Amino acid sequence: MKKLLSGAVAAFSLAASASLAADEVNLQLKWVTQAQFAGYYVAKDKGFYEEEDLDVTILPGGPDIAPTQVIAGGGADVTVEWMPAALAAREKGLPLVNIAQPFKSSGMMLTCWKDAGIASPEDLKNRTLGVWFFGNEFPFMSWMSSLGIDTGGKSENGVEVLKQGFNVDPLLQRQADCISTMTYNEYWQVIDAGVSPNELVTFKYEDQGVATLEDGLYVLEENLSDAAFVDKMQRFVRASMKGWKYAEENPEEAALIVLDNDATGAQTEEHQKRMMGEIAKLTAGSNGALDPADFERTVGTLLAGGSDPVITKQPEGAWTHQITDAALN
Repeated sequence: MKKLLSGAVAAFSLAASASLAADEVNLQLKWVTQAQFAGYYVAKDKGFYEEEDLDVTILPGGPDIAPTQVIAGGGADVTVEWMPAALAAREKGLPLVNIAQPFKSSGMMLTCWKDAGIASPEDLKNRTLGVWFFGNEFPFMSWMSSLGIDTGGKSENGVEVLKQGFNVDPLLQRQADCISTMTYNEYWQVIDAGVSPNELVTFKYEDQGVATLEDGLYVLEENLSDAAFVDKMQRFVRASMKGWKYAEENPEEAALIVLDNDATGAQTEEHQKRMMGEIAKLTAGSNGALDPADFERTVGTLLAGGSDPVITKQPEGAWTHQITDAALN
């Protein structure tokens, strides 16, 4: 009887330690389940998180979900966010810190009708331009400021800004001469609607010198003083980057993993495979550690916002290598 009891106690202890080993991490995505976030889904599907004793819950975003609000309210440990929105939130009192930067390049661009007579950024004046808001307008506003173009309405030196929903209808219906698109998503929605690439002109923010960092990983600054949280994030970033590099090397498989995780059933195999191919171009060149030069370029773009800059002063403490130095070395 004593042996049985001791054996039961040992088994219970093993079960308890096993359950304790898997630290929970809630990751809030910036948008819905799609290949833009393939690295995280791949890391989960391939067991990379499990190998690091992590139980990761991936929370999809959407038009009514603000990642900064979710993490501020304690609904997530870490969130995927664009740096302009993160820095703007930090200046307003939400102490977000970039702990890793899987995306090296920006996928943002303006897509225009060629027959509207637009061939260069100078031709954007006196046009209606579709722009995403909720933090996504910041790079656009900085770009217009750098060109000396007013965003208060159509004029010889101004543009009308149309608050664009998360679709391409304003372009297709000719409500706007140009709309905001991502290289991996909305641009292809225009093409899939029957428009030929030859009918379009695109301006990539990277090419215009106003690209800002997208899809970084952010946590609340106060949590970085907690050794257990830091250890958890080091394991999370290591597994996530393993997922990202696997996705880069196996884009078709990564796209199928994303589809398996799309609870809405809204995504298609063709679109996700194409998206993953474009996403791989943006994560290429990053090992996960933020390049300080990329940070300074982003800050410079945001500070150049004219009379209405995105941020008003140089951010302090907005990023750290504390996590990636330990995770990647």
